[in-house]
Amino acid sequence: MQTSATNKRLRMLLTGIRDKTLIPNPHFQRRLVWSNEHKVAFVATVLDGLPFPEIFISAGDVNPDTGDGTELIVDGQQRITTLHQYFTGSTDLRITNNAIPTYKELADEKKREFLEYEVVIRDLGPLTEEETRQIFHRINSTNYSLNAMEVNNSRFDGALKRFSEEVANHVFFQSRKIFTSLDGRRMNDIRFALTLVITVMSGYFRRDEEHEQYLDQYNDDFPMSGEVKEGLEKVFSFIDECQFPAKSRVWQKADLFTLIVELYRTLMYDKRSLPSADVATKLIAFYEEVEDVTHAPNPTPEAAEYYRRVRSGINDRNSRINRGEIIQGILATTVSS
Repeated sequence: MQTSATNKRLRMLLTGIRDKTLIPNPHFQRRLVWSNEHKVAFVATVLDGLPFPEIFISAGDVNPDTGDGTELIVDGQQRITTLHQYFTGSTDLRITNNAIPTYKELADEKKREFLEYEVVIRDLGPLTEEETRQIFHRINSTNYSLNAMEVNNSRFDGALKRFSEEVANHVFFQSRKIFTSLDGRRMNDIRFALTLVITVMSGYFRRDEEHEQYLDQYNDDFPMSGEVKEGLEKVFSFIDECQFPAKSRVWQKADLFTLIVELYRTLMYDKRSLPSADVATKLIAFYEEVEDVTHAPNPTPEAAEYYRRVRSGINDRNSRINRGEIIQGILATTVSS
C-alpha cells in the first residue's frame, strides 16, 4: 500500500466536519472518551503552536452523479473532534478557571493562527471498509491482546481511573507486594483497585461489568474521592492492627478484596466498631480452616462454602456475594458492645 503525507490547515478539517465531508466517527472505531482536562490540555498544545501526531484518513463514499465525496478519519478522531468542539464553543468542552481562552475570546490574529495551524495528514487512499478496519486495528495494536482494563485505559484518562491508580499504589498494597510485576504490566493492579472502589460504593458485581459505566460517569470528576479515600485508609489501618501472619491466605487477592469490602461496610456504612485482636483471632482461624478443607474430616459449612467459592467462578457476582456474607458473619460475632 502506498500512502502520502501532506499538511492540511486545520480550518479545512473543521469545515469538513461542518459540511459532513469529513467523518470523525466511522463505526469501526471504539468510542473514545477523553476527560475534559485532557481536552483542554490538548487545545492548549495547538494554541501554543506545538505539533501532534499525524491523522490517518481514507476515502469514503463518492456520489457518481455529483462527484461529491467524503473522507473517513481512520485514526485521530478524538483530536479533531476536540478541536471542533473548541472552535464551535460546544458544551462538550468546558473551559474553567481560565485555563485557556475560549475561541470567541481569542484576538483575530490568534484565531487565524488557530485556523491556519497545519495538521499532518496521512492519506491511505480508497479502501474497502474491511481494509480500513484492519488498518485501524493494526495502527492501534500491540504484540499481545489487550485485557479489559488495558482497553479502558486507552479510552479513559479521567478522575476515577487516576483515583484507582492512587489506590493501587498505596503503601498498604506495595509494602506487602500484593501485585506482581506482571500485574503492573497488564494493569491488573489498577483493575483490582477500580473493582474495589466501585464495589464499596455500589455493591458486588460480576467481573469487570461495571468498569466502563463508572469510568465514563466519573471521567471528569469523582466527587466521592475524599469519602472513599477516608474509608479505605480506615480499613487499611484496621487490617494493619490485626497483624495477620505473612503467609495467611488473607493476602491472596480474592480474600483480601472480600475482607476490605466487608470491613468498609462495617466501619463506614454500619458505623460499628470492631476489636482488632478478636477479629484477627477469628479470621486467622477461619482462613486456616479454609486452607485445610480438603484434609479436614468435618469442615464447617462456612469454610467449605468459602473454599468452593474461591476455587471456581471466583469473580462471579454470586461468588463475591457469598464470600462477603461469610466474612460479614464472622465480623458480626466480634462487634464491640
